[in-house]
Amino acid sequence: MKSLKRILQYVFPRYTGQAVLNFLFVGISTIAGLCSFTMVIPFLQVLFDQTIEATPTPVAFDWSIESITNIFNYYLVSIITKYGKVTALLFVSVFVLIAIFLKTFFWFASKLVMVNLRYGIVRDLRNKLYQKITQLSLGFYSNERKGDVISRMTNDVNEVEASVLKSLEIIFKDPVMLIMSMAVLIYMSPKLTIFVLIMLPISGGIVGRIGSSLRRKSTEVQSRLGSLLALIEETLSGLRIIKSFNAHDRVYGHFNGENQLFIRASKKMMRRRELATPLSEFLGSLILIVVLWFGGRLVLAEKGDLTSAQLIGYLVIFSQMISPAKQFIDAWYAIQKGLASSDRIDEIMNAPIAIQDCSAPQKINEFKSEIEYRNVSFKYVNDLVLKNINLTIKKGQTIALVGQSGSGKSTMVDLLPRFYDVTNGGIYVDGTNIKELKIVDLRRLMGIVGQESFLFNDTIFNNIAFGVEHATMEQVTEAAKIANAHDFIMEIPDGYQSIVGDRGSKLSGGQRQRISIARAILANPPIMILDEATSALDTESEKLVQDALFRLMQNRTSIVIAHRLSTVVNADMICVLQDGEIIERGTHAELLALGGQYKKLHDIQSFA
Repeated sequence: MKSLKRILQYVFPRYTGQAVLNFLFVGISTIAGLCSFTMVIPFLQVLFDQTIEATPTPVAFDWSIESITNIFNYYLVSIITKYGKVTALLFVSVFVLIAIFLKTFFWFASKLVMVNLRYGIVRDLRNKLYQKITQLSLGFYSNERKGDVISRMTNDVNEVEASVLKSLEIIFKDPVMLIMSMAVLIYMSPKLTIFVLIMLPISGGIVGRIGSSLRRKSTEVQSRLGSLLALIEETLSGLRIIKSFNAHDRVYGHFNGENQLFIRASKKMMRRRELATPLSEFLGSLILIVVLWFGGRLVLAEKGDLTSAQLIGYLVIFSQMISPAKQFIDAWYAIQKGLASSDRIDEIMNAPIAIQDCSAPQKINEFKSEIEYRNVSFKYVNDLVLKNINLTIKKGQTIALVGQSGSGKSTMVDLLPRFYDVTNGGIYVDGTNIKELKIVDLRRLMGIVGQESFLFNDTIFNNIAFGVEHATMEQVTEAAKIANAHDFIMEIPDGYQSIVGDRGSKLSGGQRQRISIARAILANPPIMILDEATSALDTESEKLVQDALFRLMQNRTSIVIAHRLSTVVNADMICVLQDGEIIERGTHAELLALGGQYKKLHDIQSFA
């Protein structure tokens, strides 16, 4: 029951109305179906000239099987007496046809309700998942593979969708049919029905035991599928490297191995899943044989507890219980598989959001005076990446961070917009700890241009206007001109409406970088973070980008990370980082005169 409750959390309370409507339609359909099946008894009684028990006059109607049976028998006897048996058979046939029509009509209506419910659940669940993955900190994804996250948003959501539908069948459809059918059977023959009730718990125990093993295998299958999708995503991203190193056989071997593990796990799961149908058929047939044997004894007994017509009617109604019972078993298997997917989804939904606003965040609309790092230390897992960083950046200054790879430069600037939170110490903007500021306001003060400019597979216009609502063509064009991007954009056939391709693959590196700069210019932030924005460019592209960056940095506070020292000679202050510490700071001339690590780096680059 606890497992069922977990699945149904996706239904209630948002879709309570539709679930209740589905329950109502299924109930009407079930009642109409039982009416059509119970007509077998009077039909056989008329056909074989058996006595039909009826009251001399119609009894007062109430919602009991006995009352309904007496009223129907009264009118059936009246028709036989007045018009003959042939007409009575026609009457029963028409009654059955009407009942079947009502059954199928309301069954279809219940399915229409389920269409809205199932796709509403999928929409809501994917929306919640997407919202959550955008809220989780970057640190969460250092331990997760993108393909596995995609698998959870697609395959696992689909499994939960199927599981929800089966859960509703277990709650509304199958129990309604089974309970109503069982009530009719108990009324017809309590003795015979006892045998059915004895067999049901036994079969249920067998199904439950196999279902629990299916859940474990489903978890493994979904995990293997996530690994497979992660490998595909990684292959597509690194296809250029694979081709250049002739590593086709190597990556194929890796993929083939992962695929084999996925197929092996899938086979084990499907063996258990496919066991549901033959198992349910065998158990249903076993119970049917017991019913047939014991019912035959009751018919042949001298007491006459059951007539042959009633036994046939009993078997017809009981046979209609076998299908929902089988579906109940299949549904239970599907729920176990859905629970495995629900577990994987919950790992994301329940993951703590490490970076979030404090209980009463302060708003900030402008940058007034300074940014200050006070005794800042940081570690991703165990070892400190930054150690006791102290740095004050005045408004309008350009601060350069230089040093060898792995010295902590990028980590230092990632802490400012709170992509990560400091381990010790604090970062202050205008005297306020950034943890006390509203995150969206803090990040609105900053523009970031990285080494690898990321563009969305959209138009150039939308990439430049990204994050700026209601941007006009004039504003986008002006930003592109300042970024030295307007000329090459106008040379493209569709201009600003050109699609840039996946990650901007239709553009060169310099073109992508200039569009990224135009995006930052349009946002017009007072603080700019430039993370090695020209290191991957050729000389000509670098000159154009450097010119665009110079315009971007005018009248702004800038933090520049650079490997090429020639790009930061005019910075107001240059900080040299080594092993997570600032070991030198000063202007270009001061650091050269100091003759320390900066001069060493400068000499190496000058010699090169």
